Amino acid sequence: MSVDSQFVHKIWNDVELSKMVEGGVPFAMASDSGGKVGSVYGVYDENAGVDVRGRFLIDPDGVIQAMEVLTPPVGRNVKETLRQIQAYQLVRESKGSQATPSGWKPGGKILKPGIDLVGKVWQVWSPKDEY
Repeated sequence: MSVDSQFVHKIWNDVELSKMVEGGVPFAMASDSGGKVGSVYGVYDENAGVDVRGRFLIDPDGVIQAMEVLTPPVGRNVKETLRQIQAYQLVRESKGSQATPSGWKPGGKILKPGIDLVGKVWQVWSPKDEY
């Protein structure tokens, strides 16, 4: 979503994105004309009339689970976003009985949160487990 119109989104997809992603982006891009949504999320720059780059992961209950705001010169990491979505899905599906450590990837080690884990994470997980 951006303050750009649907027409700008179409040109951006057809001329630019479709050359990076076969067929272009596989989802609809929404227009936030006037920055109403961006204002709610705190990413609308009223003086410039644009939204700064914000990424919000919102669960099925409408709760923001993660957010990242970057200034335009710094690109985002789509693979990291997808990894985080998978991690949040795992935690949600387990109803909180599982947690994902730093750098977790699908199939990687998980943690069982609870009093027995306090002060003992180092015994069951190491940053080397990320690779």
